[in-house]
Amino acid sequence: MSQTAHRISVIIPAKDQASFIRDCLASLERQLADPAALEVLVIDDGSSDRTGELAAGFRDRLPGLRIIRNDSPRGLATARNQGLDASTAPHIAYLDGDDWLAPGHLEACSRSLDELDVDFVRTDHIRVTAGTRVLYRAPQALRNVALDPRASILPHTESTMVDYPYAWAGMFQRRVADRGLLRFPDGLHTAEDRAWIWRLHLECDSYAVNNAPGILYRRGIDTSLTQIFDARQLDFVPAYQLAFGILREEPDAALYWPKMIRQFLAITAHHNSRKANMSPAVAADLDRLVTDAMGTLPEAELREAFAGLDPERAAELAPMLPDSIDVTDLIDPERSNA
Repeated sequence: MSQTAHRISVIIPAKDQASFIRDCLASLERQLADPAALEVLVIDDGSSDRTGELAAGFRDRLPGLRIIRNDSPRGLATARNQGLDASTAPHIAYLDGDDWLAPGHLEACSRSLDELDVDFVRTDHIRVTAGTRVLYRAPQALRNVALDPRASILPHTESTMVDYPYAWAGMFQRRVADRGLLRFPDGLHTAEDRAWIWRLHLECDSYAVNNAPGILYRRGIDTSLTQIFDARQLDFVPAYQLAFGILREEPDAALYWPKMIRQFLAITAHHNSRKANMSPAVAADLDRLVTDAMGTLPEAELREAFAGLDPERAAELAPMLPDSIDVTDLIDPERSNA
């Protein structure tokens, strides 16, 4: 590899991020000693504002900048895949167009990949809400050592690395992309990283968590899909259907079903609590999609997962269960205490 070859590819999907894309790209100027070693791929996903134009203004400051324009939005997952297909560097990172990086963050991640020779590294992040910054740590206490990704899936009763699915919280070796493990389910707008993180931890050979300087992740902005209540929020169901399919092909599936089902119920409960903000049609689709998905799950494990819910949450989700599963004793506090 020549001295001017790209060392890191950063994939940035951006739709209507004119307010933030300059902060995002400016932070990339402070990552590597040699700016030419950084390949920056901005996917302008059908923006109706000046996102692409503002990004193009950084071409002199980021020599490796390329902009891929979609005339109409194709979704976060597809945009990331477009960037992945166009990337050329041995190390790959994702970054959202409304977030930014602390100085030297990419250098620290790249150094960890080389020194530890792991398939991927994961990092902590800082959530920024209305100017307030709070550090969120990746749920793995061991730092800067090579680890087995499978060993970080369980226990199912605690937060583990598969509960930390953020694509932008780390960096990946090209060999992981070559195995097809960095691609996202095309067309998904939300929850695109749920099946993705499970596949990484089930199929990769090694990973590490490091103490890189940090990703600054904006929360609570109007353009965020977490603030929107339309049908795009329901993508978590097909995302988990894909994850269920991955696990069905896993020889040790029995070990991991309790964890995956527990995740699915928790996320379903979150969206169910937001139902009052949805249109009647979207709310009805939520019920239908979840009911169909639950009908595909192993019944014994599903009932056991319900046993771990508090009675109020269990009562809210019980109507979505298959008729063959009776959880009356789990949602009737008087009966369960008898």
